[in-house]
Amino acid sequence: MQFLLPVAFVLLFAVAALVAFYVVMQQRRREYAVRFTNLELLSSVAPRRPGWRRHVPAGGVALALVFLVIGLAQPVHSSEVANESKIIMLTIDVSRSMEATDVAPSRLAAAKTAAVTFVEGLPDGVDVGLVAFDGSASLLAAPTPDHQRVAQAISTLESGDGTATGEGIMASLQAIQVAREAAGLTQPTDESAAIVLLSDGMQQLGIPLEAATQRAVAMQVPISTITYGTDEGTVTIESGLVVQVPPDPVAMAAVAEATGGVAFDAASADQLNQVLTQIQGDVGTTVEQTDLWQWFVAIAFVLLVLASAGAILWNGRFL
Repeated sequence: MQFLLPVAFVLLFAVAALVAFYVVMQQRRREYAVRFTNLELLSSVAPRRPGWRRHVPAGGVALALVFLVIGLAQPVHSSEVANESKIIMLTIDVSRSMEATDVAPSRLAAAKTAAVTFVEGLPDGVDVGLVAFDGSASLLAAPTPDHQRVAQAISTLESGDGTATGEGIMASLQAIQVAREAAGLTQPTDESAAIVLLSDGMQQLGIPLEAATQRAVAMQVPISTITYGTDEGTVTIESGLVVQVPPDPVAMAAVAEATGGVAFDAASADQLNQVLTQIQGDVGTTVEQTDLWQWFVAIAFVLLVLASAGAILWNGRFL
């Protein structure tokens, strides 16, 4: 439980002061009664007191004021709920550079394991799709609520030549467009779909990355990017030549910033898992706040009614 207006709790000092004043006044009345030395006459003229019960109404009023202050502090309960009708396209780079072993056992193997965990952990209300790209892009799974099917498709990923990141984004956007039309979403928002793009290399061919990015902006699809690998990554090509394959964080960050997504870097399998776990929470759920102040005000009202009833019953007055 959280409080939107915690400054209201300063009013508890006023409640505490009122309680202290009540205690002091009760003590003064007790001292005055002791000064009346003729105890037989006192017992005959003083009304019979209800004992400890006469303090119950005052205690009820004090407790009601405490609940009222809590209500004024605007308590809310925050909870995570699944984004209904959410479409997430997982877009994975399977270019030859993903065979680099700077991330053990290899970039691709670690990415497949992390991606499966990511997909299986998404809420049931999220449709997931999969696009893999090297020199071209392939839609391996259209957006579906069957997360296990997508996980199985991820396990079949194999590397190929070339890096056409723009093609991968466009294939994901096309899949989102088809899914939106099937769902009857004529006016989609940036909350209805998202792309999670995992890549370790620079754009080499195909549709320019800038063009694909602008298309995502037009469709209101945020792209969260994960720049994967380290500057020490290398692969051996067919001629036997060892080639360095550093990641391209600048290009990936530009895509995320332009589309309203978030850019991440992952230099190890553990970091990749952490990033995907964070994205999983961000794109799979939203935080909803439920107002609770009405309950505290209602409790305060009930306590005041009970305190008044007790005062009438035991003390012969309203309060």
